[in-house]
Amino acid sequence: MSKFKLDRIDINILCQLQKNGRISNVELAQLVHLSPSPCLIRVKKLQVAGYITGYTALIDTARLGETVTIFTEVTLKNHRQIDFARFLDAIKKIDNCMECHLISGGYDYLLKFITSGVVEYQEIMERLLAMEAGIDKYFSYVVIKSPYVRNDMPLQTLFPDFDQP
Repeated sequence: MSKFKLDRIDINILCQLQKNGRISNVELAQLVHLSPSPCLIRVKKLQVAGYITGYTALIDTARLGETVTIFTEVTLKNHRQIDFARFLDAIKKIDNCMECHLISGGYDYLLKFITSGVVEYQEIMERLLAMEAGIDKYFSYVVIKSPYVRNDMPLQTLFPDFDQP
């Protein structure tokens, strides 16, 4: 993965693509104040350098049927590198685990599951325990409602100091 120095136009391109990954190159070029050819060259460079890792569709799962989102705090029995690796190997096999974060503080991992219900979630946790993934204890938090969820990061706010091109 090659690296190059990003500028404000690159950040703007990334911002626009986060909002609409299906935008045409002509529309994208207009939004970032470039002509289409240089815009396309920049997008391809961002892809090759690994800044753009893929494109995906956001699905409204509520339209498909009932689901439950559950956040889970996990504490491991032991804290050797092999224990963390064993746990990660096990959790990567669980399709319903949407996110896995190593956390500082009172527990080791914060997981996000989306399941068809609490029963399916409990079956997943029982499988994890049976796999001897190294779990000492876990706490579950069922999401009642998600009134606000963002899918795009505020790149221009997070990285305000990029040089002008």
